[in-house]
Amino acid sequence: MIINSAKAKMAGGQPAFGYALELGSPIAAELLTTTGVDFIMLDTQHGSFGPDSTISALMAVSAGGAATPMARVANNDYTLIGRLLDEGALGIVVPMVHTAEAARAAADACRFPPLGTRSWGWGRAGRSSDDYADDVNAQVFVAVQIESAEAVANAEAILATPGVDGCWIGPSDLALSLGLHPRDAQGDERQEQAIARVLDACRNTGKIPGFASYTPEEACFRAAQGFLFLTAGSDLEILLAGARSGVEQRR
Repeated sequence: MIINSAKAKMAGGQPAFGYALELGSPIAAELLTTTGVDFIMLDTQHGSFGPDSTISALMAVSAGGAATPMARVANNDYTLIGRLLDEGALGIVVPMVHTAEAARAAADACRFPPLGTRSWGWGRAGRSSDDYADDVNAQVFVAVQIESAEAVANAEAILATPGVDGCWIGPSDLALSLGLHPRDAQGDERQEQAIARVLDACRNTGKIPGFASYTPEEACFRAAQGFLFLTAGSDLEILLAGARSGVEQRR
């Protein structure tokens, strides 16, 4: 039987923390899976992943056994979403969802009929269970990215969409849509009001609130606000932070 432990944790009201993968490295996926995080999210939108490295990284995460394999799809595309699910992702993050109609398309692509329109058939995803098709509709986690002023205005309608389990706020694109530079946005009243509005929409609809944090400290701050689906940085950021710290210690 398939179990999405990260989704179960969030459904129980506990925050799930994960790392994003940007470098396109299955080895990084394998290593970060052993750290005790709840999920690993491959970034196929901005990260350096191709088809082969995506499959290899999902295999590496699955082999670790503890972290839930997730992926951010490049865009809200039926075929791209289906391919990631067929390759073993148990969580799908869909970027730039601005309307309830777009949210419906994302949710439908993630689940087999009658709950959605996902095409019947799968690749390596079925290796974990003889009952894959019976389990996966309930176990897959579908998060839409709310990352624009338009999406914030439509947040409650987006999150009320059947099949959408939660959201993942993209603070940088949200800042740009509000006329802010991303590096200056954190703590800005306009940005924080938009974030609070999305959090309220999640509470009103019973959906899981998520946030794209860039550091563990920021992830803990957002968890204290009530966010449950939290990245705490990426392989790229971890590598750079460690390297810079080493240089600073030598000075």
